[in-house]
Amino acid sequence: MRNYIKNGWNLIPKRTRFWIKTSLVVIVFCLIAFGYGTFKPNKWVKTKIINDTENQLVTEWWNFGLHKPSIEYTNNTEFVISVGRCIDYLNLHLLHRDRVQKYIILPMAVLETGWGKSRFAKEANNLFGIRTWDPNVPQLKPLELPNADFGVKKYLSKCDSVEDMINIINKHPAYEDFRIERVTQLESGKIDIDKQIEYLSKWSTNPEYTSLVKMKAKAVKELLEDKLEN
Repeated sequence: MRNYIKNGWNLIPKRTRFWIKTSLVVIVFCLIAFGYGTFKPNKWVKTKIINDTENQLVTEWWNFGLHKPSIEYTNNTEFVISVGRCIDYLNLHLLHRDRVQKYIILPMAVLETGWGKSRFAKEANNLFGIRTWDPNVPQLKPLELPNADFGVKKYLSKCDSVEDMINIINKHPAYEDFRIERVTQLESGKIDIDKQIEYLSKWSTNPEYTSLVKMKAKAVKELLEDKLEN
């Protein structure tokens, strides 16, 4: 039987035999590549699929035509819950790589406004002390510096100030290291909020700023945990 097959193979022209062998090699290679790709997909292909899916989901979410939630509160708990609702809304409109963790934004808002009680929060809807040097931008001057060449930006709503804060962190060169750390953590799957907060020190001139934000983050978590338990 073997001799019959061997003799039959030898009867095939050399050029044809070459193409048959080449075709078999290509087929085997493709099968191996397909099997490997199924269980160990290419990193770049995997990333592209994830990004395309996320883009589609974000687009669909925008198409719902929902409005930003209003931030209304009468106490600390209501402030945290209301701002948190705004953060959730905004993050759903962003890709994962552009989202800022809720437990970063909330403690910063608490610290900057004294749980929403500051003049800037009440009169300018500004939850983060965001300043402007553009005289054409609506703003509120500090009481102690009425003639200052800067002012705290005024927003139509408090949720608008949260959106601007996220936009600043995502685009301003001062927070490039934060963005690099965020990507690193997302790729590793290990999220360390305290470490991310450390890269936001330039938000304030206070050298203790990041430590204070971390302290407020713990206070916010405890408050929300108490709320859930009750």
